[in-house]
Amino acid sequence: MTDQKVIKDVAIIGAGPVGLFTIFECGMLGFDAHVIDALPEIGGQCTALYPEKPIYDIPGFPSVQAEDLIHNLERQAAPFAPEYHLGQQVMNITRGDDVFHIETSKSAALYARTVIIAAGAGAFGPNRPPLNGIEDYEEHSVFYAVRNKDRFRDARIVIGGGGDSAIDWTLSLADVAAHITLVHRRDKFRAAPEMVAKVKALADAGKIDLATPYQLKGLEGEGGKLNGVIIADMDGHEKTVAADYLLPFYGLATDLSIVAKWGITVEHHHIAVDPRSCATNIDGIYAVGDVVTYPDKLKLILTGFAEAAQAAHAVYKKLKPDTPLHFEYSTTKGVP
Repeated sequence: MTDQKVIKDVAIIGAGPVGLFTIFECGMLGFDAHVIDALPEIGGQCTALYPEKPIYDIPGFPSVQAEDLIHNLERQAAPFAPEYHLGQQVMNITRGDDVFHIETSKSAALYARTVIIAAGAGAFGPNRPPLNGIEDYEEHSVFYAVRNKDRFRDARIVIGGGGDSAIDWTLSLADVAAHITLVHRRDKFRAAPEMVAKVKALADAGKIDLATPYQLKGLEGEGGKLNGVIIADMDGHEKTVAADYLLPFYGLATDLSIVAKWGITVEHHHIAVDPRSCATNIDGIYAVGDVVTYPDKLKLILTGFAEAAQAAHAVYKKLKPDTPLHFEYSTTKGVP
């Protein structure tokens, strides 16, 4: 029985930039939507990892900060009144009577006629370093994203990681922090060579410390207030670095095993789709953005936006097979 349940046209899993634009594209075709995301706020990686970083490859914007892009996408989606369900992960999807039943980690039961997965590369939260008691320090002294640089002014910071986020935030915070120690388990970094060169120049000038090859070992402090980070070299020799904050930048968890349990085909840790419609192997379930794979797929926000439009139009054909779509440009049609 579904007659007493609120059934939306679409359930969008993921509230990153591509998920937000999917709301707009579906709304322009007259569809309402549930929007579910494991993170406590919209924006995906743009919010969780680099809200203050500029993005250079959005058409019409020579440069736009990630948080501003998310704010504008939220405004663009707002006229269609999406129903957000944040801070909860989709645990199971089942189908009956042409309606998908979606169960979340907060025991919510949602219903939709179609599903679009826009989970991005990390819809399952940050990769936490395995440090005892780290949860006690999170959102006090341990942060997985920098949302306000001024918080770290004149502070002693330990940054963990060897990728773009670790390198970029080391450079960005070097001007505001009292001291930065960058900890990485290898001597080589997985970031743009020119950025790595800038970090090494700061280290050579004595403005930051590089701790390589070292890894995070433990935390010192109490009541959520950090005063030191224990690091260890590859031989197990430990030392404590005085610190007010720890910023572990180890990416976002991308475990699609739960998606595979729903019966969706997963290839090389990505969801396989037909690039013409972004349809998965399950009728009525589509996927867009960085989470998908197909021949010559480009991992760009721009590509995800185009996929959102393709999926929305595929949903139209699915839900309204007997109603021709008289396509009009938004300049003519406006926003419904």
